[in-house]
Amino acid sequence: MARVEFDPTRDYPLGSRRPELVTTPSGLRQNEVTLEALREGSLVADDLRATAETIRRQAAVALAAGRSALAENLERAAELAGVPAETVLELYTALRPRRATAEQLEAWAERLERELGAPRTAAFAREALRVYEQRGLLAVDERSPAQI
Repeated sequence: MARVEFDPTRDYPLGSRRPELVTTPSGLRQNEVTLEALREGSLVADDLRATAETIRRQAAVALAAGRSALAENLERAAELAGVPAETVLELYTALRPRRATAEQLEAWAERLERELGAPRTAAFAREALRVYEQRGLLAVDERSPAQI
């Protein structure tokens, strides 16, 4: 596939300046995602999701604007764009304070790296693990002596 030229400073906002770059996972263009199409039943739930490529372009825009934290968040979102929503919700729950043990968070990090191809999100899970350890925000395993 040919690489599309994209300038994050010139092409923002994507939806109005480069609408051909904004597509759904099924390949619909932005102008095809309409209320009428929804009423006709020609849209599926995935047609309302952004593609990893579109999210990465938004990350490039954020980086060009000097918003590195936002860019990093968007890069993680791009990694998760193809992950089933149920899995993302499970991860979200595990990342909340006191919802997962250190072992469970490390297992998520391993899964993110090995199965889901999401190394940035895996690093984020490990960072949460370290911070939660320091602040006492990890879940306590029922078998832990601390609960006996």
